[in-house]
Amino acid sequence: MLVQRSPHEAYRRVDFDARVKGASPSDLVHLCYEHLVSALGTALHAEGLGDNSLKSRSMTRALTAITALQLGVSGEAGVAGALRQLYESARRTILDAAIEFDSRRIAVLRDDFAEIGRALQGP
Repeated sequence: MLVQRSPHEAYRRVDFDARVKGASPSDLVHLCYEHLVSALGTALHAEGLGDNSLKSRSMTRALTAITALQLGVSGEAGVAGALRQLYESARRTILDAAIEFDSRRIAVLRDDFAEIGRALQGP
């Protein structure tokens, strides 16, 4: 049996796949940040609607983005150590939300990663 998805979800997936195929390493990092911020925003929206299925799918997407970012960090010293700590803290926040969804913490996480993503893009 085929999984039914909304047309919006299908287009989002096609867009994501197309962007990944020709991306440089820095483009992939930025894409992961975008994906994370979008997923967290959708989870917050779903919480407001009381749509637990959409919220769960969105939090899974957020966890996937964080995992990809974690896997992309090499080394232990300097910035790598700080990134590992940042990503692990974000991962814990996302996993904690599976037990008890805290809209405020998720909104702060989304806003923090949106700000970092903008800074990575530069002027």
